Amino acid sequence: MPETDDTTSPTLLRRQLGRFLREAREGRGLSIANAAKEVQLSFNALQRLETGRTVNPRRQDVRELCSLYEVDVEDTGKAVGLAARAATAKDEGGVTSLGGLFSDAFNMYVSMERSAWKLISYQELIPGLLQTADYARAMISAFFAGGSEEEIDQRVQIRLDRQVIVTRRTRPLNLDVLLHESALHRVIGGPRVMAIQLRQLAEISKQPNVSVRIHPFSAGSVWGLPAIPFVLLDFGTDSRGIPVEPPIVYLDGAMSSDVYIEKREVVQRYHEFAEAVRRTALDEVRTRDLLRQAARRFEQ
Repeated sequence: MPETDDTTSPTLLRRQLGRFLREAREGRGLSIANAAKEVQLSFNALQRLETGRTVNPRRQDVRELCSLYEVDVEDTGKAVGLAARAATAKDEGGVTSLGGLFSDAFNMYVSMERSAWKLISYQELIPGLLQTADYARAMISAFFAGGSEEEIDQRVQIRLDRQVIVTRRTRPLNLDVLLHESALHRVIGGPRVMAIQLRQLAEISKQPNVSVRIHPFSAGSVWGLPAIPFVLLDFGTDSRGIPVEPPIVYLDGAMSSDVYIEKREVVQRYHEFAEAVRRTALDEVRTRDLLRQAARRFEQ
């Protein structure tokens, strides 16, 4: 995959750096006050850094925080590099293209997903957060055809580990999936894998924090446009009703760069598009019926 290009938004990079440092601090069980004292920063300075509001994050501060949090050498280097990029990148209208910069342990989208309060996803394949191990393995094996069995196993486990945000007891993700009917017919991993996947999808859609609705072929196109898969990430509000972070649209670049959109009016258009899809989608009960019907066909 290509390296990050010049459309990198400093706002998004600062948010990613802050999120990484916050999660590393919390992983060590340290408060902002204690961590700031250890590296000789003020409480406010570290809080600004963690919320992405530090315009020019200092690499030395990031390095010392990573040392305090016992971050490994590889991810420390990436965090320091991220601080340097955030300080020098130009804002390109709220659109960011990223590819190949982050490892699985330091992945921007996965980090955002973990921090999100609500996620709206329009997909033509079963989304990763709801995939069975066998469905995930079939997809990953096809994409990384040259990968070793060990590498495939590791990637599958990473995908399964992500799913805890949907099932955890404390603050589970509110997941709203709009799934095109084609996902029920595109065979991934064979009939048995598909049958199990579709039945599991029907079951998990009963969870109060999960909504799955099929957008049928009969609904045609929305706004006369062919829909492309996208994810809307909403990070919720704090105790004062202020957004924790601005919402973002994520477009999976597959073999090229992933795209992150922060521009408010564009994010709003994606919300409107999702609502238009929802208006022509099957309700949740009819969706579960269709999922089970498709599963039965694969079982025959």
